[in-house]
Order: sequence, then C-alpha cells, then structure tokens
Amino acid sequence: MPEAVLSLEGVVRRYNPGTPGEVAVLRSADLSLAPGALVALVAPSGAGKSTLLHIAGLLDRPDAGTVRIAGQDMAGRAEAARTAVRRDTVGFVYQFHHLLPEFSALENVVLPQLAAGQPMAAARLRAGELLDRVGLSARAGHRPATLSGGEQQRVAFCRALANGPRLLLADEPTGNLDPATAEQVFSVMVALARETGLAALVATHNPDLAARMDRQLRLQDGRLVPA
Repeated sequence: MPEAVLSLEGVVRRYNPGTPGEVAVLRSADLSLAPGALVALVAPSGAGKSTLLHIAGLLDRPDAGTVRIAGQDMAGRAEAARTAVRRDTVGFVYQFHHLLPEFSALENVVLPQLAAGQPMAAARLRAGELLDRVGLSARAGHRPATLSGGEQQRVAFCRALANGPRLLLADEPTGNLDPATAEQVFSVMVALARETGLAALVATHNPDLAARMDRQLRLQDGRLVPA
C-alpha cells in the first residue's frame, strides 16, 4: 500500500485543561488518508471539525497523539520546519475565500508560489493554467470584489493547489454558497483532486456532496467513526 499522506494516531485536544471549563474536543482521533483519497468529514457545528483540520494542517498542535504528514512525524518539529511542510505539502480552503482584495485573481494564485521560492514567470504560468482549468481565464485580471462568490471560491481552490500540495484540507468550502454554485465549486474541487491525485479531507454540512466522496467520517465523542 502507498504511504499515507496524512496519519493521525490517538490525537487529543483539550481546551481550558485542568479547569472546571475543560472541554475535550478530540479524545483519541485516528485517521489514515491515502494518496488520491477523498474523505468527507461530517459533524454538527462545535463537534471539533475545524480543530481536527487545524491539527492535521499543522496550524495547531495536539495535546497528545501523533500527526504524520507524508510519513514525517511532526512531533517536536520547530515552527519553521512545520511552516515549510505546511507550505509545500498542504493546501487549505475555508468557507470564506480569504483572497487578498488588493490583488487580482491571478496574483492571489501567484503569491504563495513566490513565498515558496518560485520565479515570477513560472508562478504566473502555473496560476494561469490553474485558473484556466476552473474556467476563470477571462477573470484572471479581476480583483476579488468584482468576482461572484463561486468565482472567488474557485480562485481560492487554485491558490490552495498553487504549490502542488499532496494534501488538501477544506473547511466547509461551499457553506457560504447557494446550492447551484456550491455544486459547481464542489465539482471543480473533486475534478482537480482526481486529476492531481492529491488526498483531500473536506468538512461539510452538505450530505449530498459528502455522499460523492470516497468515504464519510464523523466526529463522535471526540473520535472519528464511519458516518
């Protein structure tokens, strides 16, 4: 079997530990995500989906347990090393696109590549190719304020894929869109994931979209179980 892109073993995360207000959001979460796997994470608000995604994407550290990205144990890694893995291996998409308003769609996709050390010419070429793949070539020069919600989110997907990550983490990526636009954006996301072979963990409230993933998981009492 191919090496897991993401592996979580016994992950625990508590808030306000040791106080009367202690909340155990993750009690012993286990997950193995193979290359090319598309997994939906379904759970009500407040169940810990965002916490799990932040730990998986190295934006937060667990209180206990192991997080491996592409076989690398992240425990004890310095923040600079975690940042490098996050930049080069993980792509993020959120419910709200978080595009930089003063830059065009193309520039928003170029910027993470420049941060990773890509030359400008190569970064612009890849950004243009990604925007073309999601049907936004004609909108590449437009700033986010002039794009529709669906267009903004498609740009956000392109930005997440700009550095060729092996893992895509998406937190309610269609939650702010109307049903027709959500369907369009979701289809683009799945197509891009299938074409590039990256693994994806997608938190969603939409049961119809979740059903189209390879499998569904839910958080129950701080653990991941089949949905």
